[in-house]
Amino acid sequence: MATYLDFEQKICQIQEEIIAAEIRYDHHAVTILKKDLDKEVHQTYTNLSPYQELQLARHQDRPYALDYVNLLFDKKYELHGDRHFRDDLAIICYLGTIGTERVMIIGEQKGRGTKNKLKRNFGMPNPEGYRKALRMAKMAEKFQIPLLMLIDTPGAYPGLGAEERNQSEAIARNLLELSTLNTISISVVIGEGGSGGALAIGVADRLAMMRYSVFSVISPEGCSAILWNDPSKVEAATKALKITSADLKELDLIDDIIDEPLIGAHRDKVGAANAVKDYFLSQVASLRKLSDSERLEQRYNRLIGVGKFSE
Repeated sequence: MATYLDFEQKICQIQEEIIAAEIRYDHHAVTILKKDLDKEVHQTYTNLSPYQELQLARHQDRPYALDYVNLLFDKKYELHGDRHFRDDLAIICYLGTIGTERVMIIGEQKGRGTKNKLKRNFGMPNPEGYRKALRMAKMAEKFQIPLLMLIDTPGAYPGLGAEERNQSEAIARNLLELSTLNTISISVVIGEGGSGGALAIGVADRLAMMRYSVFSVISPEGCSAILWNDPSKVEAATKALKITSADLKELDLIDDIIDEPLIGAHRDKVGAANAVKDYFLSQVASLRKLSDSERLEQRYNRLIGVGKFSE
């Protein structure tokens, strides 16, 4: 069963009316209702507030990294472990092909259902997860395989064990190593990009966001708790943080916005996967025109330009 958010209720109602009309074989009504649906979808999704975009980024039906792996790859092989501690299932790594292109995918996986959410630690990686990601990135560099990183996490796991195993060092190490990684790398925020947990696989030649994704230094809930000690301020915090793809593009903190289907990736997973595929392949083709030194210099200039401002 599809899950509808509060602002999607009218869309839900029209879709139910379409199903009822199809059962009655009322083709005339179906045609009219589909026009009404298109109009309602356009009106709803072109006037979203930042908080509504946050809800879409966290939508339980939104495709996760593993969904993209299954939709994008023609052939795939999963890789495991950091060779130091254990295999962190909050990070998934696959080697495979997208069309004729060999690709390494590294993604953060949240999991669906209680059992899977616990197995994936709600998409919050431990240090071994980031070390696993770095190991696979180094493998991609060794064999000159383009790297696609899919960001979707509320943040790095803040547990005692994670801190004991040096969570901050693992994230910092990834930032350092990925900044000089000598292979084509593209990072895409597919849902929720939370703080250092997202940054750890967010350093790349290109950083893009899906239309209804968010990227934040802290969750709006955390921000409202710290600033106002009031959970009801979460919508105000979401707006103030400027975490939507449009905000980050305007601030020049990301390179591109990927136009997922207007109705959202949670309603059209195949369309969303095709949008990621087209973006990835086009950027790989563009980056291949540069020499290694040109590409690395371009990456360096983009990274040191973060936070610049003019008066």
